[in-house]
This record gives sequence, structure tokens and C-alpha cells, in this order.
Amino acid sequence: MKKKILIPLIIVGVLLIAGIVYLTMNLNQQKKENKAMQELAELDKKEMENEYQQFANQYSEMKTQINNDSIVAQLTAEQEKTQRLLKELKETKSSDAHEIARLKRELATVRSVLRSYVIEIDSLNRLNQNLTAENTRVKGQYEEATKQIEGLSTEKASLSEKVAIAAQLDAIGINVIAKDKRGHSTDKVSKAKAFQVNFSLAKNVTASSGMKTLSVRISSPTGGILGNAGSFSYENKSLQASMKKTVEYGGQETPVTMYWNVDQALVGGTYTVSIFADGNMIGSRSIILR
Repeated sequence: MKKKILIPLIIVGVLLIAGIVYLTMNLNQQKKENKAMQELAELDKKEMENEYQQFANQYSEMKTQINNDSIVAQLTAEQEKTQRLLKELKETKSSDAHEIARLKRELATVRSVLRSYVIEIDSLNRLNQNLTAENTRVKGQYEEATKQIEGLSTEKASLSEKVAIAAQLDAIGINVIAKDKRGHSTDKVSKAKAFQVNFSLAKNVTASSGMKTLSVRISSPTGGILGNAGSFSYENKSLQASMKKTVEYGGQETPVTMYWNVDQALVGGTYTVSIFADGNMIGSRSIILR
């Protein structure tokens, strides 16, 4: 009889002990899981703090890259907002899921706004670089670009200079030929009786139309200037011309031929022909006589 009573008691005891062990193990597992989740939440919060701080620093850096007071004021306001949210995040417990979720949404908004300012400032910087490099704008393009950079006086001055450069004449297809007394080309200095200079004024719709006086200088191997057809101005100096010619220019390609008859002794070597118009040197070419 005692054995019959003892056996059920033993079974109940074993089951109780097993239940206690199971509950203890389950509780420990839950504690481990809760601890892991807490550590993960802490890491997530720390990562968010780092991002907020990084964005605030980026706003500071961007303010040094722009001279526009209006944009700087906007960047300052966004930076202060970012720093305020960072302060709220630092004061929030990682276990406050609702507040953490709100600040994470705010972080996404800050990231999006920051990206838009990065694009805008990069666009402005690219515009400035393009304006600095631009040297072929026509007058109409210059006026349009001037409106785009209103208030940027230094860029405007730079663009004005480049438009003036674009309006300069340019001599293309320059060819210098020494002629003998029969009008045939020669490379012998003893037979040279004249120099023939052929070139064209390049097409340029930005250049002013009208009568253009072309001055040509022929430099000898010794550095002297052949002939004397009067003087012309170049870089605030008065230079001697070997020959001059006036042609009508209407913005289209215009061919020009000029002659200089040899009236002095020549020496063998390299002769350089330089062409000038409107106070600018518009082209040059050399020829060697033996």
C-alpha cells in the first residue's frame, strides 16, 4: 500500500522539479533575449546620434562653401534644427520605442533636406566653374548668363572679359610665300623679291562689323622689322608695321592677301610674320629662307 502511494508522489515531485527547471531556463532565455534587444536598441540609438552629429557638421562645412547670405541663413536654421533633434535623442532612453521611432523619421527628413542643399550648392559651384572656363559665349548668351549670376560681381566681371575675348578677330589658314622676280615661290634668300601673305579672317558673329585695318610685321632672323608702313598700337605700345591693308568685315570668313616687296638686303634664316587687328595679335606664321 505504501509503495502505491509513494510512486505517484515521486512522479509529481519529478514533474514539479522539471517544471521549475523549465521555467528557470525559459526566464533566463528571456532575460538574455531582452538584454540583446536592449543592446541592439542602444547601438541603433548611438548610430542615429552619430548621423545627426555628422549632418550638423556637414551644414557647418557647406556654409563655408557659399557666399549667398540667404542660403547661409537657411543652412544655419537647418543646422540648429538638427542639433535640437540630436539633443532630444540624447535625452531619450533607448527603450522609449515611440520617441525613438519619431526621431528616426525626423532623421530621414533631415537627410533628405541635407541632400537637396548638397545638390543646390554643387549646382552653384559648377555654374561658377563653367562661367570661369567659358571663353566662346556670344553676346546673347552673355546676357542670359549675367542674369543667372546676378549679385556675383566677380563672376560677372570675369564673364565680361571672356566675351570680349570671344569677339576678337582670328586669322586662319595663314600661308607665307617668298616670291622671285618672276612671281614663282622660292626658298632661297638671294632670289626672294617679295613676300606674299595669305590668310582669312575667321567667321565670328560676336565681332563688330565694318572696315578693319590689318597690320603685318615681318621679323628677320636678326630680330629687325622689314619695311616701314607706319605704326599701330599693341598692348599700350606703338609698333612698326611692314605693311597694312584695310578690308571690310561683316562677321563671315573673309580672305585676305598682302604683299611686301623686298627693298633691303635679306639674310638666311627664319622670318616670322605676325598679323594684328583691333589692337590684338590675331595670328602668326614663319618661313625659312636658305
